[in-house]
Amino acid sequence: MGTGYDVWFTDDAADFLDRAGRVLTADPVTGTVVGSMAHRIALHGMPDGLPDGWFAVVTGPDGDIAGIAMRTAPYDPWPPYLLAMPDEAADALARAVLARGQSVAGANGLRPATDRFATTVAALTGRRAEVHLHHRLFELGTLVDPRPVPGRLRAVRVDEAETALAWIHQFFRDADEQAGREIGHLSEASGFGIGDVHRKIGEGVLWFWTDGEDRPVHLTGVNPPAYGVTRIGPVYTPKEERGRGWAAAAVAEVSRLLRSRGERAILFTDQANPTSNALYQALGYEPVVDTAQFGIA
Repeated sequence: MGTGYDVWFTDDAADFLDRAGRVLTADPVTGTVVGSMAHRIALHGMPDGLPDGWFAVVTGPDGDIAGIAMRTAPYDPWPPYLLAMPDEAADALARAVLARGQSVAGANGLRPATDRFATTVAALTGRRAEVHLHHRLFELGTLVDPRPVPGRLRAVRVDEAETALAWIHQFFRDADEQAGREIGHLSEASGFGIGDVHRKIGEGVLWFWTDGEDRPVHLTGVNPPAYGVTRIGPVYTPKEERGRGWAAAAVAEVSRLLRSRGERAILFTDQANPTSNALYQALGYEPVVDTAQFGIA
């Protein structure tokens, strides 16, 4: 039975941006993951090993864009990522994705669209959808300076790339642990390597906070801006250095730097981690929208 919703797929990021760019421009904050990933893939191509990667645009009965999604996650089960859309659009997307013959074992993205997509896929395939992670997207309002700590923010140097890579991999391992995945799954599946660190160093999007003796004690990175919005992450402090204010100091300085460039600063937090949520809100970050990661089994 027709619903009046049409789903268009492409693996060409530039073609997708031509079609959906005006929607991403209108709301670049909630569209941050799709916008930044589409621009990256337009430059570098789909992640290696990703089966049937795509971008999707859902149009409604009036012909206007009702929703946007993508399947670009570089790790098994390669879950689709959804932006906001009506329930009927999420249902149409679920049916269209299954019609491609894909096994959909997870979904990420904005709530409640992702909830609807995941439960529809589960219902159509005789399975069950369950939330594994609950994140919240924040945007910087008025920056509040944290308590002073020794040291300074500085760019990661080329000769420090191995340290930065080790810390980023540990950041991934921590994310695996929080999500209940096998430790090392995300870092290994992402294929993030030393070449990626050198690229980030060259792009100027990776910093250390160093103590009074210029010893790195914390790492903060950002994604290149998309539509005037820059997403902060990863934010990682080694366990032995936690609780000393390094993360707050680094994120505040990076936020100030982004603001000085005329960019809007945003970040995601895991709602199961009260420490990080309190830290970012104390710096002036304000909640925008909730997202969720679902497993479907």
